[in-house]
Amino acid sequence: MSDFVILLLILLLFLCLIVTVVGFVLYSGLLSGVVIRTGAPPVKKITIAYKFQKGSYRNCGPAFTDSCSIGPKLSSIGIFYDNPNVTPADECRYAVGSVLSEGEEEPDSALQALYEKFGYKIISLPEVPHAVTTSFPNRSPVSPIFGAYRVYPELNDYVTVRRLAAYPFLEICKGDVIYYMCPLSSQNDFIVPEAEEEKKKRDGEREEDRDTDDMATVTGADSETGSGPVARPVIPESSEACLTSSRLPDPPHPQPELPQADGEEEQEEGDHGSKSSADSVASGSSFEELDMDVEEEENETEERNVRDEDSQEQDETDQPSPSEPRMKPEPTQEGQE
Repeated sequence: MSDFVILLLILLLFLCLIVTVVGFVLYSGLLSGVVIRTGAPPVKKITIAYKFQKGSYRNCGPAFTDSCSIGPKLSSIGIFYDNPNVTPADECRYAVGSVLSEGEEEPDSALQALYEKFGYKIISLPEVPHAVTTSFPNRSPVSPIFGAYRVYPELNDYVTVRRLAAYPFLEICKGDVIYYMCPLSSQNDFIVPEAEEEKKKRDGEREEDRDTDDMATVTGADSETGSGPVARPVIPESSEACLTSSRLPDPPHPQPELPQADGEEEQEEGDHGSKSSADSVASGSSFEELDMDVEEEENETEERNVRDEDSQEQDETDQPSPSEPRMKPEPTQEGQE
């Protein structure tokens, strides 16, 4: 019986623990509605003490804790400049600090000196007529965490869908409410000097990287197209002579010719002689030898044709036609020769 009571008490305690955790989460605002509107901002002109930070937004908790430890009764503020969905986490810029005064009120000089002693810098943020704003309950230490996961995605969608020039994102913990706002004007006045310098440095590095990539692209294109300097291979003289001789045209093949008259032969021989002279002058000694071989072959062909013609005429003379006597052809000059 005692074991049953102990088991029942354990189950009861476990159930109470679950109810407590669920109640605490709901109390912290996990399921609170997020209503985004465009209108007057929740704060006016403010003077803040801040420290510039660079890195993932998830690591901003210690910075808020540090500022709250110096002025526990002051409102905390965070200014986030980059979109973590676009900018790498280690390059995200933000500033965290405390609100020293609001409106026309002057900040406490002693409190300002205390923050400056711990390395904080002072800057005044202007009042803007319109801003994108929303709020989230600040009831427990985990409320800012729930607010970040609930508010920022919807706030970003609201600005993107309506194409609003709203930046940077401000988070102000004031009492039991966390205010979120994005100014629609005078945005540059909300950028601290360190964030501006970091942006210029980042843009300069990106410009250098872009120039380097362009130079590499141009160099690669030149190497592919061959427009750059190309090393010419050194060819020995003997190789050049071989290449030159290999490029010479083939000699024309001799064609058998019919017997021609003396004048035509002389004209043809003159043409061949002039052509051979021109070729020999233009081509050199190698062409002279080729022309001599061609002439010798032509002469042999002509003599062979003349002998064939003489033998044919002799046969016709020996066998005359019965109907009409064939007259003996007169021998040509070539035959007499």
